[in-house]
Amino acid sequence: MSQAGGVPEVKSAVRTVALLELLAARGDRPARLRELSEELGVPRSSMYALLQTLVEHGWVRTDVTGSLYGIGIRALLTGTSYLDGDKRVRTVRPYLDEASDALGETIHLARLDGSDVVYLATRESHEYLRTISRVGRRVPAHAGALGKALLAERPDAELPLSDEPLTACTENTHTTRATLLSDLAGVRARGYAIDREETVPGIAGFGFALRYDTPATDAISCSVPVSRLTEGHQHRIVAVMREVRAKIETLLPPTSRDPGWR
Repeated sequence: MSQAGGVPEVKSAVRTVALLELLAARGDRPARLRELSEELGVPRSSMYALLQTLVEHGWVRTDVTGSLYGIGIRALLTGTSYLDGDKRVRTVRPYLDEASDALGETIHLARLDGSDVVYLATRESHEYLRTISRVGRRVPAHAGALGKALLAERPDAELPLSDEPLTACTENTHTTRATLLSDLAGVRARGYAIDREETVPGIAGFGFALRYDTPATDAISCSVPVSRLTEGHQHRIVAVMREVRAKIETLLPPTSRDPGWR
């Protein structure tokens, strides 16, 4: 198997990445050797050797019995380095504070990664405070305001979605391509995306693509409990978020990505 440019993949590296991503996706559910071996199609002996190597270097952790495995602290250190080294994340953070102070609601920054969005920064509302950080977590792009704002920046024929039925996060999530495309047409017309309890029950969201890339890869959003979402508050949210987006785009023109990551 070859990558773009004809460079052959390194099998051991691919296997290591697949293992780390699987453990990360499991969150607080540690896995046993047998589960990991079967999930990745790797012989138990090879998987055991790989796990022991990663445990030794801090990328995987194991319990006192040596039978359960989870993601290690080195993954956190690497993820933090990604955020600290990204000029755009550093630039946007103060404007998340500005929007949160102005609106009293939760504000997010996220980036499109394949068919998902990944949270890069969050400013939580003092009235609706989560005890678990969203930074680093993934959400299907079709399921919320952040993702739909970014999908709408792309032609329908170029959406990064599989042909499989769309995954439902709530009973309001789009599960068919037809309904999603209709929604995206509305996003393009109004200039921002609306999430009405499509990701989390009881929470609405308003997403705004940051157009310093073409097509946009980053977006900001405001999340608000539907119990507080009056028509007047919605107008205020849209006005503030549009103003914040304009400030960010002024500071981060299309040439601002350094050193040209892909």
